[in-house]
Amino acid sequence: MENLWNKTAEKYSDDKELIQNIWKKIEENYSEKQRHYHNLKHIESMLNSAMFFKNEIKDFDAFLFSIFFHDIVYVVSRNDNEKKSAEMASEYLKQLNVPELIIEKCREQIIATKYHENENCSDTSYLIDLDLAILGTPDEKYQEYATNIRKEYSRYPDFLYKRGRKKILKNFLEKESIYKTKYFQENYGEKAKENIEFEMKSF
Repeated sequence: MENLWNKTAEKYSDDKELIQNIWKKIEENYSEKQRHYHNLKHIESMLNSAMFFKNEIKDFDAFLFSIFFHDIVYVVSRNDNEKKSAEMASEYLKQLNVPELIIEKCREQIIATKYHENENCSDTSYLIDLDLAILGTPDEKYQEYATNIRKEYSRYPDFLYKRGRKKILKNFLEKESIYKTKYFQENYGEKAKENIEFEMKSF
């Protein structure tokens, strides 16, 4: 992960100390003790999967930056995590001399992960689907994910957590399709619905 960060950032800046300092900030934020799912493991999984779709992504650098920064701010009691993450991404990418067009794409993609909606941008569709890929994974992996999400919200009592979680899951089921891209619709869609329905029944 760090090597990929360095390789991508070095396209825009030769300040190795700056690049390393930003990586340390990324690593530090994703390693916060309250993170049980939205951590470096999640970022690594998305980055690994991104390589599979590299030929489908129009602006791969913006895409990678979006993955690195999309959850860099994650506080369960706030509803502006995506906005704050986008702002932090913008701040650091400007320091790296990344062109404004790439920064703007990154900001838009990060904001889109709040409600997992987009405006027919294929790169954003892939980012959203990679972010939600966990929903369509085998039972054991999904259960681990659901358990870790509950741990992240451990400050809330069961009755509050279940009410909020059920609302989120219900919203996914009410969508015409949980996923945006054909690949994820065909390979993850049905399993995602099964997993979500099973979790809802457990409440």
